[in-house]
Amino acid sequence: MVIRKGHFAVYVGETQIKKRFEVPMSYLNHMCIQELLNQAGEEFGFDYPMGGVTIPCSEETFLNITSQLSDL
Repeated sequence: MVIRKGHFAVYVGETQIKKRFEVPMSYLNHMCIQELLNQAGEEFGFDYPMGGVTIPCSEETFLNITSQLSDL
């Protein structure tokens, strides 16, 4: 899949079923996204089950965080 310019892809979910999201690179400057990526690193290291960065939180939590960032 092609990722839009200025974005990166992540997979989000706490179960076997994960959903793919494209996230603006600018979100990397925000502590809440950095914390989610740190969680991913602690849980998966460099062995991502989906072949890309996998964030171990609920889809609802991720959407709440990213919607708050989009309002900034």
